[in-house]
Amino acid sequence: MQNEDVHVTSYFSHSIVLIFLLILTTITVTVAGLHIGAYSAAAALIIASIKVRTVITYFMHLKTESKFLKLLVIGVFVLFGLVIIITFIDYLLR
Repeated sequence: MQNEDVHVTSYFSHSIVLIFLLILTTITVTVAGLHIGAYSAAAALIIASIKVRTVITYFMHLKTESKFLKLLVIGVFVLFGLVIIITFIDYLLR
């Protein structure tokens, strides 16, 4: 426990990430108000995935972690995607 690396990030970098997330939230709300059909849901999901990656990378410090932990996080998202795909396939075949 004494050899733990300490990852210190500045308030400036947190502020930049916060502003970026607020801009993405504004874009999400704007796209939702455009009523462009199925594209609004797709755009919202794309923007949400960018926000998730930003939060995981900066606030959860994944960019400074080992490759093994990064692979585990990627594996969780792949598993989640497979569950969603299987659910939609089940829904379509009813």
